[in-house]
Amino acid sequence: MGGSGHSRLLKILHIDPEKNWGGGEAQVVGLLQNLSQWGHCNDLATPADGELFRRSIPGVRKVPLTVRNDLDIRAVPALRRLIRQERYDIVHLHTKRAHALSLWLPRGELRPKYIVTRRMDYPEPKNCYTRYLYNRRVDGVVAISRSVLNCLSEAGVNRRSVRLIYSGIDPVPFTGLVSDDHRAYDSAVVAMLAVLEERKGHRFLLDAARALKDRGRKIRYIFAGDGSQKSQLQRLVQTLGLREEVSFVGFVRDVPKFLSSIDVLVLPSLYEGLGVAALEGMAAGKPVVATRVGGLAESIVDGETGFLVPPEDGRALADAIERLVADPAMARAMGRKGAARVLSNFTIEQMATQNEAYYYALLDGAV
Repeated sequence: MGGSGHSRLLKILHIDPEKNWGGGEAQVVGLLQNLSQWGHCNDLATPADGELFRRSIPGVRKVPLTVRNDLDIRAVPALRRLIRQERYDIVHLHTKRAHALSLWLPRGELRPKYIVTRRMDYPEPKNCYTRYLYNRRVDGVVAISRSVLNCLSEAGVNRRSVRLIYSGIDPVPFTGLVSDDHRAYDSAVVAMLAVLEERKGHRFLLDAARALKDRGRKIRYIFAGDGSQKSQLQRLVQTLGLREEVSFVGFVRDVPKFLSSIDVLVLPSLYEGLGVAALEGMAAGKPVVATRVGGLAESIVDGETGFLVPPEDGRALADAIERLVADPAMARAMGRKGAARVLSNFTIEQMATQNEAYYYALLDGAV
């Protein structure tokens, strides 16, 4: 019996051509874990030298896949043969690059049904290509937040074919962890957990850090993640005179342990489909300060589980952080409410159950 109550088992091909590890890949692994536990047969097409290939769970057949960009169709013949031979019920495309491959993949009258998950909330071009890709080449679309759903609707994607399914996390590893690591500092610890790219807004947290230093606040800032902006951000740290306050720790594998050692999580993103890091911070019982963009405004309850501030506003970030470090009791209360919110609305099992239900609805013609 599946998570959504159906007993019929499905054969599913998942396609994710990305080599790097991100929130989307974590969602794929969580989905595969639950679908496999429920007895479904899952194949995963992903790069053999990628993190997803390495981290995929036992029991999932892995098919090596190489796709360099949206125009690279060298993998298409092998995918076409695989889909025809295996007679999948569902082909789930997990990224934009995977979605582009749907232009060349075989479609039958009844099976497989194609579904794409859209994770980013930046606008899609309002043109014939977008409408064809979403309305004709796939049977269903998953939007991970209402913000993403609205972007798709504005681009001309058929609203009836889009289903809102929030991303989720497994809250268990984040529960009950207590760390004294940050007690090595005689100050509060504020952290970002995000790839070092411009869209994540790290520079605005550095602006806030400078403002808080000028106000006399002693705070440590930890930047977890790697990316193309690392050197530029390190130079900005020097320019702002924050060398003693800011640390770059690179990619963090043990996220629950890392979050247990901080006081406040900050996500000053310019764009954000939902923000899995925010969910992880909430699950760890930490208050979250984030920008009011994309799905962050849907996961975080302003004034209850953290604070939402305007994007590109270092002073507003500073004010919100200062309120939390100045009132530890309020910060802890917000953390508890955040953890409860994740349990109620954003677990990986809930996400998988809703995806499974959508598969059946597509196959039964109920969409």
